Amino acid sequence: MFFYRLWYDFGSFSRLMVIGGNMIFVYFLIGFGILLLLYMAKEAFANRLLYHTLFFPEFPESFEQVTIFFISDIHRRNVSDKIITKAVGKADIVIIGGDLTEKGVSFNKVKTNILKLKRIAPVFFVWGNNDYEVEPHLLDTILLDCGVKVLANTAVKFESNSGDLFNLLGIDDLAEERDRLDYALQDAEKNGFRVLVSHNPEIIHKIKPENNIHLVLSGHTHGGQIRIFGYGPYEKGGIKKIGNITVFISNGYGTTALPLRLGAKAETHLITIKNQENRQY
Repeated sequence: MFFYRLWYDFGSFSRLMVIGGNMIFVYFLIGFGILLLLYMAKEAFANRLLYHTLFFPEFPESFEQVTIFFISDIHRRNVSDKIITKAVGKADIVIIGGDLTEKGVSFNKVKTNILKLKRIAPVFFVWGNNDYEVEPHLLDTILLDCGVKVLANTAVKFESNSGDLFNLLGIDDLAEERDRLDYALQDAEKNGFRVLVSHNPEIIHKIKPENNIHLVLSGHTHGGQIRIFGYGPYEKGGIKKIGNITVFISNGYGTTALPLRLGAKAETHLITIKNQENRQY
């Protein structure tokens, strides 16, 4: 009887240990999940301003340099004053690379974000797929009222004191099948350095060598937004060379669906373009 009781008590104790161990593991998972969500929210609402210097032999030396503040995929976010303060006085132009807004975002918020960006420099805009979730005519009116230059299959030129040209081309959204690269090319000067802004980086497959595009600026992918063990639905943002074209893809500033990021932190950019000869090794 004694041994039976001892065995019974030991069995009960073992079951309690197993249950207790399982509960500790559950609490650990819950705690880890909460910490992970907090970290992902922090990544999503980060206010990073990254600095890049790109060198091109085709860039006219007479410009010395051109600096672009590039921001894409703002979506539902409020542009932070911290970002604006960092960028003021450092950029020649601001480019919004599409998805300035989306369904459910008030036009008051959109206008506030635009006016903040105007404090940095003159603003240029290309349409993204989510921009068409709102009333396009109303958004177009706000952009016009705020003095934003919309590049919808069009181009603008900048001329140095020596007469050299810097061409900025922008196309409408590719996913909405509104892109007409041929129109933008016709609108651009035949000579000079060419930067093409396209919300969707897939435009690279429509560019021909004779188009003489030197740099492509894009967003759209969010860098995959949530990357598990380094893998995501899209590649992480970055700079790469495809043929003779430099392709710059941003992770973007906002988020879509979930206000969370993992492995693809929110970012904005100051991109300085210089002539290759001025590069210091």
